[in-house]
Amino acid sequence: MIHTKSGAAALSIASNALLIAIKLAAGAITGSIAIVTEAVHSLIDLVASVVAFVSVRKADEPADAEHPYGHEKVESLAAAIEGMLILIGAGIIVYEATHRLAVGAEVGALGVGIAVMGFSVLANLAVSAVLSRQALAHDSPALEGDAAHLRADALTSAGVLVGLALVDITGLVAFDSITALLVAAAIVTAGLRIVRRSSAVLVDEALPEAEMDRIEAAIAAARTPEVAGYHKLRARRAGSRRHIDLHVQYRAGTSLERAHELAHAMRAEIEAAIPRSEVLIHAEPETSFRSPGGDGGPYRSG
Repeated sequence: MIHTKSGAAALSIASNALLIAIKLAAGAITGSIAIVTEAVHSLIDLVASVVAFVSVRKADEPADAEHPYGHEKVESLAAAIEGMLILIGAGIIVYEATHRLAVGAEVGALGVGIAVMGFSVLANLAVSAVLSRQALAHDSPALEGDAAHLRADALTSAGVLVGLALVDITGLVAFDSITALLVAAAIVTAGLRIVRRSSAVLVDEALPEAEMDRIEAAIAAARTPEVAGYHKLRARRAGSRRHIDLHVQYRAGTSLERAHELAHAMRAEIEAAIPRSEVLIHAEPETSFRSPGGDGGPYRSG
């Protein structure tokens, strides 16, 4: 049973390597462009799996002098690379399929191709399920991207299987190229989705509204009479970790020791509400506030 991110990524590498070999063999036997493009798709998935394997190991390394905030964003960078590789693969498929439609082609031994595509669907669904569980358990963008690749591969393999069946039933070889073009459209959609998600992390996009609401609820739960309000609440994601910071104003007469104690209690409340988070609280006297929203964020009083 696989329980680690590295183990899940290694399983994906092994699975993709096997599928590439059998798809290339089936493509050579049948002459099907759809099967060959599926092999290209799996090759891209293999590269993506290797990137994911390396990135999750790097992301788990502790912070160092050159990377004081840790290495978590390596996972998001890996996911972005995976998304771009998917788009490149789609371009290759479109070119080859269009060329086949224009010049024509022969397809044979369809039983072999259908069997290989059926096996590919089952293998990719099984491995993607394992990756999805580990991505959820570890909140890993790289594994999430890799699982999405394999689900897309399973979908496109099923499409190729249908296309080969149509060729076999109707005798129209054009169905092979048409299926390849439909595969390309599905791949583009998956690639754009992954690039969008990973880019949001790399440019420090704010956390989703639902998570921000949980943060504010945690702040409210930790409020005491000494807390006058807070502002400049910001939150971003780096890999599986969330970084949250805010300014908290304390009423006149609150000692430094008491403010420090309250800040720690508030931080603990937020970290309990948002797992894998790091919280930084800047303590200020109530009189430091000038005007609502005037110094970088909304003021929330108590």
